[in-house]
Amino acid sequence: MQTYLHSAILGALSEMGGAPDDFQPEFQQPGNPDHGDLACNAAMQLARHFRKAPRQIAEDLKIHLEALPVDPDRISAIEVAGPGFLNFRFSDVYLFKALSSVLEAGASYGRTHSGEGKRALVEFVSANPTGPLTVGHGRNAVLGDTVANLLEWTGFEVDREYYFNDAGRQMRILGESVQARYLAAVNPDLATKMIGDPPDETSVPEPFPEDGYLGGYITDIAIKLVGQDGLDPNDSEQFKKAAEKTIFADIEGTLGRMGIKMDAFFNEKSLYDSGQVWDIVEKFRELDLAYDKDGAVWLKTTAFGKEQDTVLVKSSGEPTYRLPDIGYHVDKLKRGYDRIVDIFGADHIATFPDVVAGTRALGFDADRIDVVIYQFVTLVRSGQPVKMSTRKATFVTLDELMNEVGEDVTRFFFLMRSPNTHLEFDLDLAKEASDTNPVFYLQYAHARIQSILRKASELGLGNGLEADVTLLTHDAEITLMKTLMGLPDSIVRAATHSEPHRLAGYLREVAVAFSQFYNHCRIVGEEEKLAAARLQLARATALVLCNGLTVLGISAPDRM
Repeated sequence: MQTYLHSAILGALSEMGGAPDDFQPEFQQPGNPDHGDLACNAAMQLARHFRKAPRQIAEDLKIHLEALPVDPDRISAIEVAGPGFLNFRFSDVYLFKALSSVLEAGASYGRTHSGEGKRALVEFVSANPTGPLTVGHGRNAVLGDTVANLLEWTGFEVDREYYFNDAGRQMRILGESVQARYLAAVNPDLATKMIGDPPDETSVPEPFPEDGYLGGYITDIAIKLVGQDGLDPNDSEQFKKAAEKTIFADIEGTLGRMGIKMDAFFNEKSLYDSGQVWDIVEKFRELDLAYDKDGAVWLKTTAFGKEQDTVLVKSSGEPTYRLPDIGYHVDKLKRGYDRIVDIFGADHIATFPDVVAGTRALGFDADRIDVVIYQFVTLVRSGQPVKMSTRKATFVTLDELMNEVGEDVTRFFFLMRSPNTHLEFDLDLAKEASDTNPVFYLQYAHARIQSILRKASELGLGNGLEADVTLLTHDAEITLMKTLMGLPDSIVRAATHSEPHRLAGYLREVAVAFSQFYNHCRIVGEEEKLAAARLQLARATALVLCNGLTVLGISAPDRM
């Protein structure tokens, strides 16, 4: 419906002299059902453009919409309210047709075609292979995969890509850490030393790097290498490669548990091997956007609106993160994607604007890049934060979290809040089998409907009857039908803004509306024709819940 009204409003505005080229009408559900089914604040958005009072613009829009006219089989009334809201009321004919369309579309209901013929790239996770995926990586992974799902449901052809660097300092330390544990495994008499500060001092083999990785996974990798043919115990590079292979296999296994499969892995090293990174430095010089100072190469980020310039290449010759990141995004844009989505942690807030501005300065359409910044995750148990760190081996892995609460709960909890809000992951709530657990509430609603349908089938209820959905006149039935209509628009909005929590919130609205219907409208034991119509409404609700959960990457069980 929003897609239809979006086009209708733009058509009416063209009759009124036109709106700005980038104008997009905004819609929302009125808080009070007496105010209609859908509200639009276009008049207030356009007050400055038309230099009129919003209410007058709304009155003009109403006249032009009625003159088009809007389809009376969809919209029964248009009203102007308050300072200039346009309120739309859906027709009963539309509701009944919409219910039938849900059932006809089945597993495809919610799919749209706005992205048809277009390609999208979603880059996410992108953790260097120095250890298992942590809870923080988990939020990134689930956000990225779900954004990719949303884009696919709007018609895009989507590639999921994992960016990594296996040539940096972190990887060298990884290799040396595994090497030291290996040497200790083959020589129990190897000298040891203490590293770290009291009271967190740890005994490690003498060759162990001071800032090495202390996780038990390092020892596990080393032990697997004992007795391996052709391994040079003095070559840390061999240990690095062996560790990288093992860790990447574990990462793919962890992602696979949540149904996440990458289409491509992009190695940062390839940007250096091809010379792309250094070509970009020279291009910036040609554009007078780079200069030498104190032995380093500086990028004129003041030209992009920043208060000071930024180092691009250190005096040691080592590039800062910005340079390969710009090179990587240039590579993405050259591959011809219509939309590029990056899922970044909050630690990228300071650097990603330089990357986007840098690609634009090089002549690329940076408007195709959409950066999603997500805040960090705190695990909470019994009201207290669970301590996490990285190199000290006290971090909580994503596998450990899934082992405790399950894959579905893990995904949903990562998705139920806006990415830009800090997430407190309540482990106690996550394990509750009650309505207070949001994912249990949704899955139980679906399972309850399937139970109703099974019982109705056993009783032969509605068999051989063509359901007359015009019998659905109870307020709870009307509300549920209106709510079910929202899945396609909810998916489009979530995909457009890269905000999966919008869909998660919508599905809760569906479950709440179904609960009201269930409490007020009997199926089993009702007059047969009305029962048949209500069964159709229940089937449609199950479809919407199942399809929405599928987009979120979560199962819709038939029994619980």
